[in-house]
Amino acid sequence: MKAYHFTKGNKLRDGRPLPAIGEWLEHTGPIVPCESGLHASEHPFDALQYAPGEMLHLVEIDGELVTHGDPPDKVVGRRRRIIASIDATDLLREFARWCALQVIHLWECPDVVRRYIETGDESIRAAARDAAWAAWDAAMAAAWAAAR
Repeated sequence: MKAYHFTKGNKLRDGRPLPAIGEWLEHTGPIVPCESGLHASEHPFDALQYAPGEMLHLVEIDGELVTHGDPPDKVVGRRRRIIASIDATDLLREFARWCALQVIHLWECPDVVRRYIETGDESIRAAARDAAWAAWDAAMAAAWAAAR
């Protein structure tokens, strides 16, 4: 079956180097979701919750397959090979900004934060992060003061 798998850079979760595109990776031990075997998800959104990093791979997974979750959010198999790969950093940041925009109305967002979320302008990313943390600190201080 075709599925999706994330990695951090060019390493697998266990530290082994990422195999070349088309090269089969094989697992010889038991096939147990979250414990042992070669994992992937049918949808990239499901794979995202297990992502250790920014590299997204379209993979083929086969052999003895065991699903995980209800509904299933990942599958574990005996063999997996990469069909194609992309560095999804920009895509993941765009998705994160889209998610933030869905709830931005729930807080008094500093202007620089709103501009970054709306535009993705990397030149203001650090300032937006600092302003967001300052707003968080102020909100926590106010909450603690009210609780006292």
